[in-house]
Amino acid sequence: MSTKNVDPMTPAQCRAARGLLEITQSQLARAADRGLSTVVDFEKGRRQVSVAAVEAIRAALEQAGIEFIDENGGGEGLRLRKPGHPRRR
Repeated sequence: MSTKNVDPMTPAQCRAARGLLEITQSQLARAADRGLSTVVDFEKGRRQVSVAAVEAIRAALEQAGIEFIDENGGGEGLRLRKPGHPRRR
């Protein structure tokens, strides 16, 4: 089991990441092995979803090529990794 902390992901980052990847909420839910309602509710802030669900959604987005960027004075963000570039840790 890893002791690495996963930085939180905001609902806005999740929506933006899907936009960059051009995937639907259903596709993200399948990739994260979660229910569609979990993704929808997280993105809309309807309810608090579990930490495990957010981690799974984030991991699916990272696997698809999204890199999350920490806040550095300009706010947190994300970007689409260039093909062939390794993931940063």
